[in-house]
Amino acid sequence: MTTFNLPVQPPVRPMLAKSVASIPAQTPTDVGPAYVYEPKWDGFRAIVYRDGDAVRIDSRNTKPMDRYFPDVVAAVREALPERCVVDGEIVIARTPEGSDGDLGPGSGARLDFELLSQRIHPAASRVNMLAETTPAALVVFDVLALGDESLMDRPLAERIEVLDGLGLKGPLVFATPRTLNTAVAEEWFGSFEGAGLDGVVAKPADGPYAPNKRAMLKIKHTRTADVVLAGYRLHKTSTPEAPVLGSLLLGLWDESDDGPRLQFIGVAASFSASRRAELVAELAPLVVEPGTPAADEHPWRGWTDPANAEAGDRLPGAQSRWSSGKDLSFTPLRPERVLEVGYDHMEGTRFRHTAQFKRWRPDREPASCTYEQLEEPVRYDLGELLPGAPGTA
Repeated sequence: MTTFNLPVQPPVRPMLAKSVASIPAQTPTDVGPAYVYEPKWDGFRAIVYRDGDAVRIDSRNTKPMDRYFPDVVAAVREALPERCVVDGEIVIARTPEGSDGDLGPGSGARLDFELLSQRIHPAASRVNMLAETTPAALVVFDVLALGDESLMDRPLAERIEVLDGLGLKGPLVFATPRTLNTAVAEEWFGSFEGAGLDGVVAKPADGPYAPNKRAMLKIKHTRTADVVLAGYRLHKTSTPEAPVLGSLLLGLWDESDDGPRLQFIGVAASFSASRRAELVAELAPLVVEPGTPAADEHPWRGWTDPANAEAGDRLPGAQSRWSSGKDLSFTPLRPERVLEVGYDHMEGTRFRHTAQFKRWRPDREPASCTYEQLEEPVRYDLGELLPGAPGTA
C-alpha cells in the first residue's frame, strides 16, 4: 500500500451534515458571517490525497475509489498542488439527447448519477472506456492539508481562503461556488435543482473540520406523490414464523406504445418494528399467489426477464452491480392501493432516495397515479456552474 508523506493521513472520514427544514438565516458573529452556503452536489463524496504522483481517492466510507476514476486521478495530478488533502464530490455531467434549444440557455447539461454509478465496475477495461467517453469532474469544497501543514483545526473561513488560492476553475477540477448571502442561497435552492443538484449546504464559517461529525446543515427538496403499491420485500430479520415487512415497492403508470405500464420508481422503508409486522398482516388480502390468474396479470410479472429492461421498463428485483447477489425477490400485491409518499429528488424516472410513507389514499384510483403529477424543476444549465466540464458542451 502506498505511503503518503502528508500531515493528514488516510483514512479520514468526511465531515457530515444533518437535515434541517429551511436555510438558516445569516447572522453576524464577532469574526464575521455565521454561515457559508454552498450547492449540495449529487455525486460520490471523495477525500482526495495527493503526494507527488501518488493519488488516493477515498469514498465516504473510506473505501479507495481511485481504480474507478482514472480520469479524476489524472486531473488531480494536473490541477491540485503536489502535496495536499481535499474534500469534494465526484460528478458526471451529461447533456440530454435532443435538448438543443429546448432547455434554455447553454447546453442544458445536468448531473447524471446513474451514469456516474456505472463506474463501479469490476472490469478495468469497462472503467477505462467510460473514463474516456464520459469523463468525471471533481468539485472541491474544502482543504484539509496543504504541503506540510494540516488545516483541519483552522476555521472554515480560513480554509476557504486557501482553497481560493488554488485557482481551481476546471475543466476537470473545480472549486464549488459559495455565497454568504441567504437570499442568493434561497435562489440557488430553487434553480440549481434543474441541473441535477439536490439542495443547499450551510456550513459554520468558524468551524474546524470535524471528521464523521454532523457539523453542517443540509436543506433538501421535499415533495409528495401519490403512488401505487404493487409489492413488498421482507425485512432481513423476517422469519417464516414471524414475517416482518422490509420495504414497500412503489410504481407510477406511464404510457408506452403498447399501452400503460406500471414503472417501478422506488421503495418506502422507514417503519417501526411493530408496524413492519402489522403491515404484513394488513396487506395479506392483496398478496398474489403464484400460478393464479392474478399472477399472470401482475404488471411486474416479468421482473426476471432481461428483455423488459432492454425495453425500458423499470421493474423491481433485477440484479445490478450494487446488489452483489442479494435476494431481491418480492411478494407481489394486487396493485389496488394508493399511498402518499414524500420524496426529495428524482433521478430520471425513479426516486433518487428512499421515499417516506405519509398516508394511505383510499380516495385515489391507482390508474390516476402517473408521472404527470410530479413537479418538474425549472431547468438550469450545469455549464454555468462547471464551465468547460465534460458533458456540458
